[in-house]
Amino acid sequence: MTQHPKHGAEQNRKRGRFIIIIVLALALLLAAWGIIERSMHYRSLEDEVEDNAKARVSLITPQPGPSERHLDLPANLAAWYQAPIYAQVSGYVKMWYKDYGAHVKTGELLAEISTPSLDAQYEAAKANYNVVVARYKLAVITAKRWADLRDTQAVSRQEVDVQAANAAAQKAQVDQAQHEVERFEALENFKRIVSPFDGIVTSRRVNVGDYVNAGSGDLNSRGNASELFTVADTHRMRVFVSVPQDYAAVISDKLSAKLTLPQFPGRVFDASFLASAQAFNAATRTVTTELELANDDGSLWPDSYATAHFTAPGEPDILIVPVNALIFRAQGTQIATVENNHVHLIDVKTGINYGMTIQILSGISAKDEIVANPTADMLEGDEVKVVNPTRGYNDVTAAARKNVTPVPGHAALEENGDSDEHGAPR
Repeated sequence: MTQHPKHGAEQNRKRGRFIIIIVLALALLLAAWGIIERSMHYRSLEDEVEDNAKARVSLITPQPGPSERHLDLPANLAAWYQAPIYAQVSGYVKMWYKDYGAHVKTGELLAEISTPSLDAQYEAAKANYNVVVARYKLAVITAKRWADLRDTQAVSRQEVDVQAANAAAQKAQVDQAQHEVERFEALENFKRIVSPFDGIVTSRRVNVGDYVNAGSGDLNSRGNASELFTVADTHRMRVFVSVPQDYAAVISDKLSAKLTLPQFPGRVFDASFLASAQAFNAATRTVTTELELANDDGSLWPDSYATAHFTAPGEPDILIVPVNALIFRAQGTQIATVENNHVHLIDVKTGINYGMTIQILSGISAKDEIVANPTADMLEGDEVKVVNPTRGYNDVTAAARKNVTPVPGHAALEENGDSDEHGAPR
């Protein structure tokens, strides 16, 4: 009876010891698993950090330059002839006869000026002329009589010469008085404001009763002067365009442009070359180029804004790359390529800047793969990771396309055509 309890207690101790061993084993197993998992996580983090430390770059290849260069520039339209008309005499406007938009012929009356003071001076000049003529006639008769008495010893030779000189002086006064009368006659003609050529009245700044000043036009309440009328001949129009220096080489007598105006959507006007300033503006580095176009229907008005669409030959033999692929440093202009996932910098020489793309004259070939958008801190030998380019981000060299507004009336070119410019100047 006394041996059974001892046997049961021994079994309980063994069972408890076994349970403890199992618990300890499980604890050790869990601890080992946690250490291994944490080590694996640390290694994964290290790999991720090392991978994130590598710059992501996308690669592109240089493309041939455009076979045609398309350029859109702002243009200003001016009348073939345009004349502001000022008053040449002082007085008050008696009447005006032509208003805005009136079509006038050469010499047609625009307005009349009332000049009482000028009229009085004209009458006085004519009266003075009559007096001087009378004196001259008397001097001529007197000189003739003295000349007839020269051989009779009744008068001296000196007196005869004095009378002859007096007649000559009176003749000079007659000429002076005649010129004075002619001057006032010319001023009297200026009382009539007439059109200098066939055209349209584009400005009328006078009213009946306005006081106008000689040579200064209409005087307002503040004393400022302005022209009385402006007449413009618009049978042809002049077009002024400021062409950038990069495109100045294509300016010649064969240059032409197509004009579009905002008030005529879908309509194209053909303009031809007329003249060039042959000198650059120091502030804008552009050359003023003058074109001409017909305006038989009178639809074009002076001082209109237009867009001139030029097409110039390109240079397809010269490679182009996006401007953001360049690196500008003290060493010069460089382009980054990737060799075995490491950066290699190449010195290049650039040419014409098209705005979004630029010519590369030397340093790379068409087969080179270059970094599309290098960072400012990218150095030789840096390890990078090549990734696929973002769709649409570097399309400027991925396919030939036109980045300018298409010229109205021209068929749109296919996306893969090679005749468009890869990024036109803005």
